[in-house]
Amino acid sequence: MRHLVPAITALLVATAPVPAQDFFRDLERFVEDALPQRQAPRPSGGVSEPTRPTPPSVTRPVAPVTPTPMTQRPEADAAEEEPPLPRPRPDEAADADEAEGPDEPAAPDVSDPDVPVAEPQPATPEPERVYQTACPALLSGVVVGEMLDPIAEGICGERSPLSITAVRVNGREIGFSSPVTTNCAMAGALADWAGEVDAYANAALDSPIATLDTGTSMMCRNRNGGDEGFVSEHGFANAVDVIGFTLADGRSIAVEADWSAAASPEGKLLRQAHGAACGRFTTVLGPDANAEHEDHFHLDLGCHGQTCTAQICE
Repeated sequence: MRHLVPAITALLVATAPVPAQDFFRDLERFVEDALPQRQAPRPSGGVSEPTRPTPPSVTRPVAPVTPTPMTQRPEADAAEEEPPLPRPRPDEAADADEAEGPDEPAAPDVSDPDVPVAEPQPATPEPERVYQTACPALLSGVVVGEMLDPIAEGICGERSPLSITAVRVNGREIGFSSPVTTNCAMAGALADWAGEVDAYANAALDSPIATLDTGTSMMCRNRNGGDEGFVSEHGFANAVDVIGFTLADGRSIAVEADWSAAASPEGKLLRQAHGAACGRFTTVLGPDANAEHEDHFHLDLGCHGQTCTAQICE
């Protein structure tokens, strides 16, 4: 075999860039051509030459084949390969429906005029916040009453009205013949005025005031009840009418009945009350003002003049 080494080497060099399959094919041919052919066996009786062993066969290596990815088969082919599932028997289908639970009721057909359609309920709006002002006279107990809801009647109204039933002055409580709806400023001024009149009555008539006889308070109307003109201060809870007084000894003093008797104790009390009011209110009208006030005193805190300091006392 040594004489084959140079030939094999030359073959390797010559076929270096040749692919592996062609190399082994050429190698097999080269070996077959280089080896001596076997001689046919001689007839019996003679001396035969030893037979050379047959060279082992050369196994050709197979180049690895890279598997190519299989393309996805159409759904139709996949569906043909997978056998369909058997349909459940009727009793099995009923059991499955019971396991899933009852069916939900179908939504009503809104296109059917006979089917009533529920109208959407409007959302409840939040109540509007009410901004009011506390009254010091009510907080301190000088006046007895309660805060009312805001009043709005067209142009008339008051945001923080009070309902007053009595005042506490000179260590006592003087009640009202009827509740008075007024604002805080009027309530405080009314209490101070009642206290001053009560002190005079106790000194001059030997009897304090038990009840303040009240008339109109909050009322949306024009001045003097006319059809035209300015709105009265009564429309803004800023005025109170006083008809008279009831003393603790039971005597009743009325503006309509006792004003004309100026020299009598009752007449003097009414004039003292009228004068005291002129020092605490901006408007004081009595029987001497006009016929509309012959039976009561009109008291208010309306604004007169550019600085609201002018007063009307009649």
